[in-house]
Amino acid sequence: MDRTVFEEDHELFRDLAREFNTREVAPHYAQWDRDHMMPRRLWQAAGEQGMLGLAVPEEFGGAGIVDYRFRAVLDEEFARHNHLAVGLAFHLHDDMVLPHVLAYGSDDLKARWLPGMVSGATVTSIAWTEPGAGSDLRGIRTKAVLDGEDWILSGQKTFIGNGISGDAALVMARTDGGSGRGKADSFSLFMVEKTEGYSTGRQLDKMGLKASDTAELFFDAVRVPGGNLIGEVGCGLRYGHEQLPQGRLAIAVASAAVARAVYETTVNYTRERDAFGERVIDFQNTRFELADLLTEVEVTETYVDSAMLAFNKGELDALSAARVKLWASERATSITDRCLQLHGGYGYILEYPVAQAFLAARLLTIFGGTSEIMRDLVGRSIAT
Repeated sequence: MDRTVFEEDHELFRDLAREFNTREVAPHYAQWDRDHMMPRRLWQAAGEQGMLGLAVPEEFGGAGIVDYRFRAVLDEEFARHNHLAVGLAFHLHDDMVLPHVLAYGSDDLKARWLPGMVSGATVTSIAWTEPGAGSDLRGIRTKAVLDGEDWILSGQKTFIGNGISGDAALVMARTDGGSGRGKADSFSLFMVEKTEGYSTGRQLDKMGLKASDTAELFFDAVRVPGGNLIGEVGCGLRYGHEQLPQGRLAIAVASAAVARAVYETTVNYTRERDAFGERVIDFQNTRFELADLLTEVEVTETYVDSAMLAFNKGELDALSAARVKLWASERATSITDRCLQLHGGYGYILEYPVAQAFLAARLLTIFGGTSEIMRDLVGRSIAT
């Protein structure tokens, strides 16, 4: 089934993305994976190619491209080349941090932060999750206390992508002075740059996506300028909820891209691999499995494409995004598992793309809200 979601401009951008992967990423990716870190020059190269901050207005150095299909092209090409960790790092920067700055940041804050985010000179992370607060953000304990015109930030964050390589983090902190679980207006958002009191803990050793660094962050009485407050005090949770559609759409797009890439790799493998004097693809079980996989891949792509178009129209709400994220991420994990099985013993060897994709895809049902949280959100909406 032919996809009709992309137009000529998107395909021209795809050519640019493929060339970028071939030149800047492919020769070095294996080493980055071993190092658990990507170099700053990658971000700078991406900035030079216009691949960061697509939605940033021209006045702040961006291209002002709000059509999400261009971001989807990047995810698809990173998945096709098995450079999933690069896609994740850019996603955190572009789909999690940037929307909050664009939607709620003051003109002064935008002028200070956006040019660097577009050029790759400033790498950001999103620091919401804590050891005792994952999906339940009202359990956040990091506090920000007003001190004159500044805020004093103290607390700990964990599972922070770009945590070591990043220059700054979008931090959610409690600003009502309370303790225990917070209320809807208990939290605020801040852009916090690395300065005195801001330190990184150990780098966390993940099962997949190792080239994307993940770490703990510690804030010990960090002085944050008042101008780094995102929007208004007490609106952090509301802002986060309003920007959920883009973050979850991004995960759905990546999921569909992984599913397609792994399926195509598996078809090629089963055509080339012989067993008992026949190609693996000539066994009825293989053909049946591939038929089911192709159907799931195309259904997922169609669903995600529809969500992208809805997002472009401003019609993708949080519940719709939860549904598409749930479906696509679950399909990605299932499809990579079954494709690995069709590879046999070679599928268990890490140098094979299917093994790397299997480990990477497992994050998709957890990141951005677990599948269980997605089901609960959707289920509650049905019940009411």
